[in-house]
Amino acid sequence: QVQLVESGGGLVQPGGSLRLSCAASGNIVSINAMGWYRQAPGKQRDLVAAITNGGSTNYADSVKGRFTISRDNAKNTVYLQMNSLKPEDTAVYYCNADVKYYSRSYGMRRDDYWGQGTQVTVSS
Repeated sequence: QVQLVESGGGLVQPGGSLRLSCAASGNIVSINAMGWYRQAPGKQRDLVAAITNGGSTNYADSVKGRFTISRDNAKNTVYLQMNSLKPEDTAVYYCNADVKYYSRSYGMRRDDYWGQGTQVTVSS
């Protein structure tokens, strides 16, 4: 009933910038926290940044001062502006959302959803 679709990944040189977007769609009633995670080859998936529906944010120490998370509640979309990118930022980036939605079969429900992932590669 709910889908998260990410866009904006790609190849960028060290020091460059990228902006990721993640749009949620479906029978959405409201979205609580939204966030971005990343997973490099052979490593676990880690939180990069998160934002509540009130706009409070938190960041991994490794991205503080370089990445900015924001959201447009009217569009059910979360963004990640990534500046001063480093090779160690290379990973698959996943969007996550805590969604309250309406199901015809089960009524009001609340579940955690993930996007399909978008590759970010920082290399010269």
